[in-house]
Amino acid sequence: MKSQYTSIELCAGAGGQALGLHLAGFQHQLLMDIDKPACQTLKHNNALYDLGWGQIVEGCIEEFSKYSSHQYKGVDLVAGGVPCPPFSTAGKQLGKQDERDLFPAALDIVKNTQPKAVMLENVAGLLDAKFDTYRAEIESRLGRMGYKVFWKLLNACDFGVPQLRPRVILVALKAEFASYFVWPDDKITPPTVGEALYDLMASQGWEYAAEWKQKANKIAPTLVGGSKKHGGPDLGPTRARRAWQALHVNGNLVGEHPPEKGFVGYKNKVGYEYMPLLTVRMAARIQGFPDWWEFYGKKTPAYRQVGNALPPPVAEAVGRQIIYALDMANSSRLAA
Repeated sequence: MKSQYTSIELCAGAGGQALGLHLAGFQHQLLMDIDKPACQTLKHNNALYDLGWGQIVEGCIEEFSKYSSHQYKGVDLVAGGVPCPPFSTAGKQLGKQDERDLFPAALDIVKNTQPKAVMLENVAGLLDAKFDTYRAEIESRLGRMGYKVFWKLLNACDFGVPQLRPRVILVALKAEFASYFVWPDDKITPPTVGEALYDLMASQGWEYAAEWKQKANKIAPTLVGGSKKHGGPDLGPTRARRAWQALHVNGNLVGEHPPEKGFVGYKNKVGYEYMPLLTVRMAARIQGFPDWWEFYGKKTPAYRQVGNALPPPVAEAVGRQIIYALDMANSSRLAA
């Protein structure tokens, strides 16, 4: 059933936030990303499952903000996940001095479209004290447009996702809707990595899958490795790989297939005995994607799409609260 609320999605990637907002009840009129494989993923799933999404465009949101965003004036929600390197503690945290900072372009799009609500996500580093002034500038600009701004650090594990993955979410609503917005507060206990992935690990007859499940007895560290500059077919830098090793997962590579019968480890990898690799499908499940969501491209670009995503359950939970605020304001207006 078609939703009454429309949205556009900026920097959509492989669709983690877009899928979550769709499940919450938003109907996407436009999804945009600069990455070709990610756009192919969006197009493939949209067609495969008849999601009814509108245009899926490979392009830059800076160009979109200047030349065509006004065409979507009156959309209910502008959402997106602008690039995180300007604020990530793994980088130099250059903020607005970083050429990859797309918050200004996103705010230009908000100005041109005047949605009822805005939802933008980024890394936890955005809440660091060094960015207090930058966040104040964002709030001030949105305030001049008539929005009230809410910030929240959300952990994916609170939404049933088997990894920590802290993300900063900005929600802004026009004044008539803002008083009805509350953050989601129902916590869902996540499975351990072993519980989440056991069926996949055992799918090729690996004899040690049950034993591995008992050892992988915690949630995952934040899934990383999505950067084009630094990311490859592995689970991230040394610290991340050590955290995966503690869960009896070999994070030095991303695997093509689940471990097969007779698997005991990998050559020249002392200390990784009986430690399987994660496949892209396993990483996607750790990220909260449903198994039916398909990723376009070979292993490295597919894993990069997974690694950059906002877990769909997080986006869905926040999206439902935005819809609640819109519904309550509409109901109040009708009652009056």
